[in-house]
Amino acid sequence: MAASLDDDFESDNQDYYSLLNVRKEATLEELKASYRRLCMLYHPDKHRDPQLKSQAEQLFNQVHQAYEVLSDAQSRAIYDIFGKKGLEVEGWEVVERKRTPAEIREEYERLQREREERRLQQRTNPKGTISVGVDATDLFDRYDEDFEEIPGGGFPHIEINKMHISQSIEAPLTNSDTAVLSGSLSTHNGNGGGNINMTVRRVTSAKGWGEVELGAGDILGPLIGLKVFRNITPRCFLTAQCGLQFSPRGLRPSCSLMTARHLDQNTMGYLQWRRGPNSAMTTSLVRDTKSSHFTLALQLGVAHSYLMMSYQYKFQDEEQTKVKGSVKTGWFGTVVEYGAERKISRHSVLSATVSIGVPQGVTLKIKLVRASQTYLFPVHLTDQLLPSAVFYATVGPLLVYLAIHRLIIIPYIQAQKEQELELHRKSSSADIAKKKHEAESAVLLMQESVRRIVEGEESKMGRVAGLLRPLCRRGEESEITVPVQGCHAPGHLCRHGVVTVTQAISQN
Repeated sequence: MAASLDDDFESDNQDYYSLLNVRKEATLEELKASYRRLCMLYHPDKHRDPQLKSQAEQLFNQVHQAYEVLSDAQSRAIYDIFGKKGLEVEGWEVVERKRTPAEIREEYERLQREREERRLQQRTNPKGTISVGVDATDLFDRYDEDFEEIPGGGFPHIEINKMHISQSIEAPLTNSDTAVLSGSLSTHNGNGGGNINMTVRRVTSAKGWGEVELGAGDILGPLIGLKVFRNITPRCFLTAQCGLQFSPRGLRPSCSLMTARHLDQNTMGYLQWRRGPNSAMTTSLVRDTKSSHFTLALQLGVAHSYLMMSYQYKFQDEEQTKVKGSVKTGWFGTVVEYGAERKISRHSVLSATVSIGVPQGVTLKIKLVRASQTYLFPVHLTDQLLPSAVFYATVGPLLVYLAIHRLIIIPYIQAQKEQELELHRKSSSADIAKKKHEAESAVLLMQESVRRIVEGEESKMGRVAGLLRPLCRRGEESEITVPVQGCHAPGHLCRHGVVTVTQAISQN
């Protein structure tokens, strides 16, 4: 883990422009010139000492890598915006090369989200739901005179009256085929049942897919189903589903058809028809924006007709806080719900909803979503509309959340941040030490190159002085300038491409 953190930190701090010793606005010609000069300086064959040769090989490879990135227009644009880490994101090879920096940034964020979703999917498979129903009506609906005659009757009776557990596992078979195995168990007041389902899904084209479902249960019997999805137009799609249930009362066929259309960028319209045990026609309108979510639905059926409207407001904060409310009325009565949702960690979302209905009573629903695992706890408080039950259902969860958030969540997050900061400090120390070592190696290599250049130039100056000696008279001092191309003489000898030679002959 520490090694990976060190690698990430080194990648983020690697400056290709500094390696090539050019400015950030350098042209391609300047990059080439600096690259050639540094290759001559750092080439391993120019050094005989084994230690210097190893250091030169390391610097030579880094310079070559920096030049490969900065010499390519798209790679350079990605590096300028996101650094070396941006070049490691998968998917750049299929992106059009003629992109502006803003388009590259948008594409990078999209690829990052897709990669995170893939990693999250791999970590959180399988998916599941656990629901535990709690009957707490004894808190508000009991009669004290009845409990005085029962030993221990002074304490309210709270029980778990229902439970539901479902789990599913997805296994890709081929690039277009996926198998899904799912099962569920449920119990209510001592009576329960379960079922298991096997689904095989095939992606037929970019516009659609189909799946076959086989299931069996201890109550209803075997099930065979078929489902098809198809994109009709870029703004409209269709889903058709049919099934055949083998029950003790005979065959029970069912089918449904749903079509949806994009009304605008943020609005979807749905129309669904179902035929079977719960035959109905449903139409709904859903509008989802950055700050709100609105749903309006109408269902017409023999035994299940209702009108529902819900609204959700999204706060633009780090915790992604949402408040919501809904009203639903039909043959069953009227239900009003309100609640809040908040992200408490990177992969966890906590929500609480109060449901007030006639004749359902008051129910508090607490839901925790951890990645792809959902934990639901509906607590039924009372069968009547009691103001005290509504008050405690609203204020109680809020006070509990504030206490847990301050006593547990905040200290935990701070401890995590301190741990990450300590790892970052260790990584920084290691990176600084490595950069210092690279700088010292570069200085040694430069000193070695300068020494060879000086020795070569001094030998050249000696030969030139020998040729000029006969031109000088004894006891006089002569000076001559010799043009030299590619001169590498020291600065006090070379000026503007010429070498000035001063020859002095003593009187002796």
